[in-house]
Amino acid sequence: MQEPIRIWDIHGGIHPEENKHQSVQHGLETPPLPKRLILPLLQHIGARAEPLVAVGDSVLKGQMIAEANGMVSCPLHAPTSGTITAIGPAPFPHASGLEEWAITLESDGKDQWTDLEPIADYRQLDTPPLLEIIRMAGINGLGGAGFPTAVKLKARPEQKIHTLIINGTECEPYITADDTAMRYKAPEVVAGIEILMHILKPVEVLIGIEDNKPEAIAAMREAVGDKAMQVVVFPTKYPSGGEKQLIQILTGKEVPSGGLPADIGMVCQNIGTMIAIHDAVILGQPLISRITTLTGDALSHPTNVMALIGTPIRDLLEFAGVQPDRLYRLVMGGPMMGFTLQSLDAPVIKTSNCLLAGTSEELPPPPAAQPCIRCGLCSEVCPAILLPQQLHWFALGKDYDQLKRLNLFDCIECGACSYVCPSSIPLVQYYRASKAEIRALELQQHKADHSKQRFEHRLERLEREAEQKELERQARAEKAARMKAAKEQQAVSAASVSGDEQPDVARVEAAKPASLTAEQKQLKIAAATAQMALKKARKQLASNPDSDELKAQIPELEQACEETQRAYDQALGETSVKTTPPPAAGADDDTKRLKIEAAMIRASLKKAERAAGDAPTEEQEKEINALREQVAAAEARLPKDEAPKKPVAGMPANENMKKAKLDAAMAKAELKKAERALAETPDDSTLQEKVEAARVNLTEALKAVEQAEASSTLPPPARERVDKKPVDDTTRQLKTDMAMAKAAFKKAERALQDEPGNGQLETDLAEAKQALDAAAKAFADHMASKETD
Repeated sequence: MQEPIRIWDIHGGIHPEENKHQSVQHGLETPPLPKRLILPLLQHIGARAEPLVAVGDSVLKGQMIAEANGMVSCPLHAPTSGTITAIGPAPFPHASGLEEWAITLESDGKDQWTDLEPIADYRQLDTPPLLEIIRMAGINGLGGAGFPTAVKLKARPEQKIHTLIINGTECEPYITADDTAMRYKAPEVVAGIEILMHILKPVEVLIGIEDNKPEAIAAMREAVGDKAMQVVVFPTKYPSGGEKQLIQILTGKEVPSGGLPADIGMVCQNIGTMIAIHDAVILGQPLISRITTLTGDALSHPTNVMALIGTPIRDLLEFAGVQPDRLYRLVMGGPMMGFTLQSLDAPVIKTSNCLLAGTSEELPPPPAAQPCIRCGLCSEVCPAILLPQQLHWFALGKDYDQLKRLNLFDCIECGACSYVCPSSIPLVQYYRASKAEIRALELQQHKADHSKQRFEHRLERLEREAEQKELERQARAEKAARMKAAKEQQAVSAASVSGDEQPDVARVEAAKPASLTAEQKQLKIAAATAQMALKKARKQLASNPDSDELKAQIPELEQACEETQRAYDQALGETSVKTTPPPAAGADDDTKRLKIEAAMIRASLKKAERAAGDAPTEEQEKEINALREQVAAAEARLPKDEAPKKPVAGMPANENMKKAKLDAAMAKAELKKAERALAETPDDSTLQEKVEAARVNLTEALKAVEQAEASSTLPPPARERVDKKPVDDTTRQLKTDMAMAKAAFKKAERALQDEPGNGQLETDLAEAKQALDAAAKAFADHMASKETD
């Protein structure tokens, strides 16, 4: 004889009228075989099952017709033999009344089983095969939200299960499905518990039953006998059937907020689930039926039936003697946690434990909600020890952070707070809506984080690929350098073998890559950049030959190319690489050496002049003068035909002209930038002032260019390239007006696209179009008059 365990109590709770005696008067009955079964693909928490059959297929009873789609999912089996007539949206028992994908099965009336594979001795099997049998049988929790049983039993390695709790409480009013199961199928329930004991190997097994079920208690104690499990009877109180509440009642331990019973070494299962496990392992039968309570004053024959999954609710109500004229509200589940059904054509599913057909007197419409009077009754009865009043306020304000801080997700939605509320506030509905919104936001955030993570991984991958390409490029360059060095060595060896004591040094030196100084490298890059800019401008001019701006840019770019190439050539010690052929073999080494020395001194002079700028110090002036003397001396040592044609004395004036051109280009860019900004916001007075100031700066810069040209040593054709066709103030103002009118027109057009049909926006668009046409006409007339002049 086992010692009785201590019974604990939970916070709060209520004692609503039970109304359980009506449905236990006729035992457990079997309704007629329905002609048509509707089998939704989503009868559990998790992913929807995937159909294995097609329309027109014939199936046998117990045959799998849809397979699990992922770990958290359940397969679906045919409750009887027949033909598949449809696969698609069908009525579904849900508060929303929306349809769900389902397989429709027309019964052939034979109720013929498929081949079954019962297990003679499950104790010879290990845990994984048994869990696979339970999973393939399509078993999910039959008393709650419908979580797949095999997943729930598969605890993580760190979760050692020491207590198995069987929930026979069934605390909600009207529902007697588990009570009936324990009365008439107690041996099957105990056999299912023993299978779980073999799988989990718990230290203790507790079967919790409320004291308002004496017949079920007696039947279970007889079936348990001296087995290693204990029937625990405790006082009736709603909602003691909640998983966390039952654990606290039987063990005194509390499941942590946001946690699971497995976190404290416990697993809780329903009575109906035990029968399904027995049928799957011992008999080899999948889950195709369940015990369902049919009750309510609108039924003349309330009872409990063994209903096939997929049976239309209309058929079960007719079996229980429904009185349509008295039926006011049909609820699936109990009056506390159930929901109103929108269609009688919806089927019974795996989690359907009760159908409550109530009259208007039995289930009257709820009164209108009144303002909260802060009585605190909701807090007193909450079994989860929450603050329903504050949760209500934060739910109204959509303050989801505060709701999570107050542990909204610990609410089991038992309805006790709404039951005692004197203001008739539907508190549970607010909590359900807030939970759904929080889950949606978290899912959205999860997707955003996932996208960000994918983007970061893509950037890392591109960086790795770029690094790999750079390494490959360096390897190719090193290989090419080695091959070139090998060829040079072969050339030297060949010259030595041919009998020459001294090989052709000039030819070998010409094959070697030139070793450039930092200054020479910069000049080479500048020359290449100028050439690329000139090519790009010429291509643009070819595609747009009427562009005055491009025509004006071409001479400037050509001059820049010539100057940068000349500077690079001078740094290399040559007058012009393009026009002067390379020295032939056997050239005078002294002449070459003198040219290189002169070029290096000229490069040093340029560098010193750039560093000094427009206001050189006394030391910089001395250094520049000394370098100029060195350049003159070096060029004097060169032969007459090798001396540079362009004197160095003209350099300062040319540099002044370059600086003036650069200032003019920058002033022009500033003016264009200010005009674009003004076109976007025409009413900004600050931008208008900036435009006027930029125009003044551009005029002064152009004057400075003219003055620099007058004193420049460049030939007249080079100075003519700088000249640009001046733009008078009237032309510039008309162009600005036209740009502003065009921007206003585009702005009005975008606004009308965002709000089509807006009369005011249509008027604004028409006015903007007229203003744009007027500005364009004024500009065209002005340009025509200029051409006439």
